[in-house]
Amino acid sequence: MSKVKYYYDPDTLSYRKIEPRKSRRFRNIALFFLGSFLFGFLGLILLLNTNLVNTPRELSLAREVKNYELQFELLGKKMEQIENVLANIEDRDNNIYRLYFEANPIPEEQRRAGFGGVNRYKSLEGFNNSDMIIATTKRLDIIQKQMVIQSKSLDEITKLAEEKEKLLAAIPAIQPIKNEDLTRMASGYGWRSDPFTKARKMHWGMDFTSPKGTPIYASGDGTITRADNNASGYGKHIRIDHGYGYMSLYGHLSQYNVKARQKVKRGDLIGFVGNTGRSEAPHLHYEVWKDDERINPINFYYGSLTAEEFENMLKYANQENQSLD
Repeated sequence: MSKVKYYYDPDTLSYRKIEPRKSRRFRNIALFFLGSFLFGFLGLILLLNTNLVNTPRELSLAREVKNYELQFELLGKKMEQIENVLANIEDRDNNIYRLYFEANPIPEEQRRAGFGGVNRYKSLEGFNNSDMIIATTKRLDIIQKQMVIQSKSLDEITKLAEEKEKLLAAIPAIQPIKNEDLTRMASGYGWRSDPFTKARKMHWGMDFTSPKGTPIYASGDGTITRADNNASGYGKHIRIDHGYGYMSLYGHLSQYNVKARQKVKRGDLIGFVGNTGRSEAPHLHYEVWKDDERINPINFYYGSLTAEEFENMLKYANQENQSLD
């Protein structure tokens, strides 16, 4: 109930009741409703733009966002672990594997290169967490590129290893006659006295003295190119093409155990010691060729001799004595 107001009338010396005007009453009512509307509207706007009151849908979405942020953080840690493992593999690849197989290291800038040109991440822009999403995606792309480069490098290393294995098997790396079958190492590579003319001449191989019929073994993998008696001075002899520019020759044989175009492995029995051709006594004349030039065979016995045996052979091979052919 509204309060009744009075005023003092000096003319009548009495209090008279104040009668409110109808227009003022309507104005007050209108101001009340307008104020109430504005207050309610502003309060609603304030509530909608603050976290004081959230709908169940908003609360669910907020939880999803927090969960995604946690997943991104865990993903970042996993990517860091992958990057560390990749860095270790790359270091071994450049400084061990590629170095051993004489391949050029892959430059760091090639392994870590990003992606230029068109903006690959335009579709990820415009979101609240765009920076984080784009950075993570870029990081994943670089890791994927590193893995592709490393995979190709390992494929190359595998091929180089296979080729290296073939090369090591092909090099004439063992003594063609076993130590226990030798009478002595008669003459080495270098200037020697000719057994027939007594003149000093170059001896292009090594002579192994051994009884007639002693087994002779291939010093490396290869293909028999000759097994005949058609070369001057060598008598019955065998030549093996090892590939990679290497060839070995076995002279003055008594008989063959192989034929031309036959493939042999290191250690295969290929023939027997004899005294054919220009020879003074039963022995094997052994030569090693590299790129069509004769080289000292003594540098290639690392596959069958101990250090002491090699030392003794080196001593006898360096003596300027008389050769047997």
